[in-house]
Order: sequence, then C-alpha cells, then structure tokens
Amino acid sequence: MEVEKSCGEVTVTLTNTWVLGEAELLQPIALDGQNAGLDNDYLKPDDERVIAHTEIIGGGETASVTFSVEALEAGGSYTFFCSFPGHWAVMQGDLIVS
Repeated sequence: MEVEKSCGEVTVTLTNTWVLGEAELLQPIALDGQNAGLDNDYLKPDDERVIAHTEIIGGGETASVTFSVEALEAGGSYTFFCSFPGHWAVMQGDLIVS
C-alpha cells in the first residue's frame, strides 16, 4: 500500500486482522502478541510499537481502522501484518509513505 504523507489520515478496511508497525519491529510485536492472547487481539496491551490495528475478526468479516500518517516518516519502512499466531510470517505487506 502507498499513502501520501500530505493526506493526513487514512482508513483501511480489510477482511482479516491488520496491524501496522515499523518493519524491523514486526517479529517482536508479533511474538509479544502471541503471549497476550485472543482477548487482547494477539497484541501486547498498550504496545507503543503498534501504530494502528483492527480487532480480531472471523472469516468473511471486515474491520476498519483510521489512523494519522502525520507521525510517519516519508520513505520510512512500515509493515502491516496479521497478528493471529503463525499468520504474521506470511500474511504481511509494506506501507509506503511518500
């Protein structure tokens, strides 16, 4: 996905769970989330490394999240991923801020 920094705010709607963090923090966020469990959407509560996320949803369901891109760096490296245990290794992509 690509978003222009000047847009200010983005809304993402997906049919799955979605988490956004800095690319190099993907694995630590995901592993800490496994320990947090389903009641916490497989995310460590109040994890400051998480920029935005949706709640855990079932197959065929959708969820949306709106977040500001003002704090994100143009050209920075950001990754979105599914926080469900084991899914994050393959269900991921890049968010490019231009």
